[in-house]
This record gives sequence, C-alpha cells and structure tokens, in this order.
Amino acid sequence: MRTIAALILSLTAVLASQSVLAALRVFACEPEWAALINELAGERVDIYTATTALQDPHLIQARPSLIARVRRADLIVCTGAELEMAWLPVLLRRGNNPKVQPGTPGYFEAYTYVEMLEIPVQVDRAEGDVHALGNPHIQTDPRNILKVAEALSKRLIAIAPDDAEFFRGRYEGFSTRWTEAMRRWEQLGEPLRGVKVVSDHKAWPYLYNWLGLSEIATLEPKPGIPPSAAHLSRVLSIVESTKARMIVRATYQDSRPAEWLASRSQLPIVELPFSVGGVPETDDLFSLFEVTLQRLVESLR
Repeated sequence: MRTIAALILSLTAVLASQSVLAALRVFACEPEWAALINELAGERVDIYTATTALQDPHLIQARPSLIARVRRADLIVCTGAELEMAWLPVLLRRGNNPKVQPGTPGYFEAYTYVEMLEIPVQVDRAEGDVHALGNPHIQTDPRNILKVAEALSKRLIAIAPDDAEFFRGRYEGFSTRWTEAMRRWEQLGEPLRGVKVVSDHKAWPYLYNWLGLSEIATLEPKPGIPPSAAHLSRVLSIVESTKARMIVRATYQDSRPAEWLASRSQLPIVELPFSVGGVPETDDLFSLFEVTLQRLVESLR
C-alpha cells in the first residue's frame, strides 16, 4: 500500500511540475501589462513584472536578474514608444532569446495598437525626455487598455493555439466587464470636464483626453527636467491668473515641487497611482481606475 501511495504522490508531483512548466512565461515591462495579462490568461501564464508603479519606467537598470528572466521568457509585453529604450535593448541583447526579439510573435509593444498623442514635429533632446513616437503613457486611458487587450489576446492565441478557446473566453469576459466599468467611470468623471489642472510631469495626456481635463502648466519645465525656483514661480503666476483646481502628481515623482506650489496656491495635491500598485488598494486594473476617478472627483469638493 505504501508503494502505491508513494507512486500516486510521485505522479501527482510530476503532473504538477509539468503543469507549471507548460505555463507561458511572460515578461511584462510595466505592472499595467502584467495586470492585463493576468486578466486575459489567468493560470495559463507565469508572469514576471520588471518594474513597479513606484519606479520611473524610463530609468530602470538592466540587472542580471532581469536578463535571466528575458532569457527564459516566451513573451515580452512592453509599452514601447521608447519608454524602455534605456534598458530593454540591453536585456534583449544579453538575454539572447530568439523567441522574444523585435519582429517575432514573442515580442509585443502596446503602443502600436492605440492612437498616440503628443507626437513631436522634431526630436531635440534639448527639449527634455521627448519621445519621437509620441507620449508613451498610454495606460492612463481605459479605452487604450481595451484596444491593447484585444491585440494581446490574439497574440496569446498565436503563441499558444492549444489554449485559444480559453484565451477567447477570458478576453470576452474582460471586455464585457471593462466596457461596463468605463461607462460608470465616465459618468463619475463628468464633473471633471473642463477643469484646469497643473501636472507634475507630462504623464497624463491620455487621462486628460479621456476625462476632458485641461492642463494649464507642468511643474517640470521640460519632460524629465527638475523644476527651478524661477520655473515654479512662473507656474504659480499661471495658477493665480487662471482657475486651476488641483495639482496632479504620480506617486513615483518627487513630491517637493507639488508641495511648494500647493503651499502658495492653496490648490489640493491629487496623488494618482499611475499604474497598478501605485497606491494602496490598486492591485488590479479595475481598482486602478476606481481609485483614480475617486481621487480626482473628491478633490473638487
């Protein structure tokens, strides 16, 4: 009896091991794409997230641990549009994984499936952290999430056709729930239309485009350039001559410029999560937007 029991346990362990090995290994550059893959693929994938919402995704180091993850990945999902240009090419080169190189099914850039905003007429690095393909922070508009979800679902099916029916069902369920949630968020955000705001960084054009918010100034004089005292004084003058209602900042940004302006203008600071995990209780995409809308609307009271 002990032999049979031991055999059963051994077979169970082997099957469990094979199940783990069979899961697609996905390397997600940002937490929003890890959360989306989880919605679309669930237990059929093993997800590794390279960054957190409390990090600037422009400034990640190409650590050996990241290289090892890329080397084993079946699929890489990133924003693209040069957001990861300082570190992802190094990972791809040193990881030397032919399955996830640009141009292969295992390499997915989300920006190619949405309409890009703030595309510069010409690129001049003297103008700061300007991206030739447009502003890469596409995840702040839920309409973009849905577009990327459709394309990513198709990519999962192409890579793992045996799981096609499962992936289609997950996408259809997510699409239905997401569309319903967007209607609710848009109704909640109706009071925000036309509201003037100051931003810490050029991180929010997609959010503002969706909700109808108007950005009158940024705390950074140029994208990625810390503000000087003179620039902050100019922003204060703009605020005093307009009817700005709030200062919007991401949790990963330096809080001091926003605090300086708030202390002199009496504007509330609205700290937004920017991505999944940016503030407490934003552990998936739905809660990310729930908290974002809640904080923006509450700041008007």
